[in-house]
Amino acid sequence: MPLIAIVFGALLIGLGFVGANQPDLLGKPAEKKELTPEESEKKPPFNTAYIPAFVGGLLALCGVGSLAVAGMRKHLMHLAAMLGLLGTLGGLVPMMRSQFDFEKSSTISGLLMTGLCLLFVVLCVRSFIAARKARTSASAA
Repeated sequence: MPLIAIVFGALLIGLGFVGANQPDLLGKPAEKKELTPEESEKKPPFNTAYIPAFVGGLLALCGVGSLAVAGMRKHLMHLAAMLGLLGTLGGLVPMMRSQFDFEKSSTISGLLMTGLCLLFVVLCVRSFIAARKARTSASAA
C-alpha cells in the first residue's frame, strides 16, 4: 500500500504542475482578471492549480514514511486514506465553482483529482479490510 500511495502522490503532483504550467492540455484556461497595481500589492499571487500537487506531496510523504518506519505504517496509511478522502471532496470544488463547464481546465483538473483520490481511497479500504481479515484468521489459528 505504501508504494500505491507514492504512485498516486506522483500522479497528483504531475496533475498539479500540468494544471499550473500547461493548462491548455486540460482544456481552455480560466480567464484571468487584470488587477490594478493597488490590488496586486494587497494580494500575494496564489495559484490554486498547485493544490493537487500539494495533496499528492503529502500522500507521497505518507507512503515514504510508512516504508521508512515500519511501526508507523498503519497510522501513516490511515492518514493517507484521510488525505485521499479530503482530496476527493476538494476536487469537487473547482467543478462546482465553474458550474460543471467541462471545457475549463480547472474543471478537468478537479475531475481528475477527484477520480484519482477516490480510486486511492477505494484501494485503501480494500487493503484495510484484507489486513483485518488476515489478522483475524492468524489470531484464530
